Formats: sequence, C-alpha cells, structure tokens
Amino acid sequence: MPAMNDHDSRQRFLFDGTDIRGEITSLATSYQTLVAQQQYPEPVAKLFGEFLVAASLLSATLKFSGIVTIQAMGNGPLSAIMAECSQGTKLRGIVRGDFDAGSKAKCLQDFLGNASLAITIEPEGGERYQGIVPMESDNLSGCLEHYFNQSEQLPTQIKISADKQLATGMLVQQMPNRDTAEKVAADWAHISALMQTLQAEEQLSLSHAEQLYRLFHEDGVRLFEPEALHFFCSCSRQRTEQALISLGSEEIYDICKEQGSVQITCEFCNEKYEFHKNHVDDMFSKPPPIIH
Repeated sequence: MPAMNDHDSRQRFLFDGTDIRGEITSLATSYQTLVAQQQYPEPVAKLFGEFLVAASLLSATLKFSGIVTIQAMGNGPLSAIMAECSQGTKLRGIVRGDFDAGSKAKCLQDFLGNASLAITIEPEGGERYQGIVPMESDNLSGCLEHYFNQSEQLPTQIKISADKQLATGMLVQQMPNRDTAEKVAADWAHISALMQTLQAEEQLSLSHAEQLYRLFHEDGVRLFEPEALHFFCSCSRQRTEQALISLGSEEIYDICKEQGSVQITCEFCNEKYEFHKNHVDDMFSKPPPIIH
C-alpha cells in the first residue's frame, strides 16, 4: 500500500518546462469510514471509492474555494452515486439502489445501466455551474476524460483504482499556454503515453512519490506537499429544523401525533435527529434560523 503519510491526502505535481499539471490522491480512513457507515458490498464500495477520489481530484483543479459534486444517475441496479468535495478537503457521498444486484456488476454499465454524469461546481459566493455528459466509457476515468475534453476543452488523463482498503487516483492535464503548438503536442503526447502505462496494482501498492518516479523520473517532475483529506458531513440539528419548517407545521404535527416524535436520519453520515412536540412547538414559534 502507499506510504502511511499518503493516506487521506492529495498532492499536486508539475513538470519543469511544460504547462502540464497533475494531482495524485489516496483515500484510506475517510473511504473506509464512509463505506462502513452504509455497509456497501465490496463491488459497490469500490465504485463509490472511485467517485470519492474523482471528487477530490476535480476539486484540486479549481482556482477558488467551493464545492465539487460528481453525480451519476442511471436505470441500472444503482440508481445514483454522488460524491462531494468541499473547500478542497472535505469529502462525503452516497449510493442509492439495489446493492445486492449491484454487487454482481462487472463494469460501469452493469452498475448504472444507461446513465449520465453531472459535475456541479459551486464557488463560494459565486454562480453555480453544471456540466453533463453521457457515461459511455466502461469506467469512471474514461467518463471524466470525456467531460474535460468536451466541457472544459482541456486534454486530461485520469487513472483511478480502488480495493477494499484504499481508493486512489492520478490526474494529468494540459493547461493553456504560450508555447508553440508543436511543443505542446509533443509534451502532452509524451506525458500521456507514460500515464497510460500506470497499472492499478501500482496505484494500490506504491507511494505517491514512487508512482511519479516510476512514470516520470526523466521528466523533471516536482511533487508538492500533501493536503490532508477527511470525511465531513455538513448536517446539523439547525439545518434539519429548517428542512422540517419548510414542510409546514400541519405535516410535522401530524407525524408527531402519529409517531410520538419526528425522527430524521442523515443519509450521508447516519446521524439521527429527534424532535418531540415541545421541540416542534419551539420551531414554529420562532423566526426561521439563519444558516451560515
């Protein structure tokens, strides 16, 4: 497995003399925490891990603080998979569908059927942007490359792998530059050809530095300090109250009368929130809370 200090981290890398950038990510504890909370079967867990890695990699390509959400929706055993990376380092996600049927899947289409991939970018204080592409590749990496080539028009290569313990991925991307077209094309052809040789077994067993040395030790690659990644859920009792208030007092009081209390479980982290009648009275007798 990658070196322990690579776990739950992301590192940027650059190539001297080119405008090609890269990111490399490994998730261990954060990945295992999310999988354990939902008890996904191993094949579903591995695909979920790939989505978490993808969200981390895409978040690193932003030039501003915000939220990146990757969501696939289809008509297969898994109806939806969502992974989110906020402020560059906070991860959460969810899978919906028939997990038993999904556990027999061998490729992306077996999991999701006919599906589309939506990538949503929400800058802090800025305008939300969403790009949607069909999921025509048999793996998530190929779908993401198609997204970048079509929506961002940036040549991009991505390799993502996952097993029971670890989810990891690498991204290289050609940025706009002022070099001659011939040099840009030659640099990209060289780096992308090397990237294609990276095997899943290497991603899951070598450290970040070892992977980059194996691929690019003759290409002036520079690896930057790691950023720590972790599971984080933004749910709270206050946010849950606001959601209940939006449903209206009549419906909430009916539930309270029938069940004795209103119970809400966060789908991301399984945190449980319970509201008895006195809590409901308080909710509807005061101004709606301001959520920051």
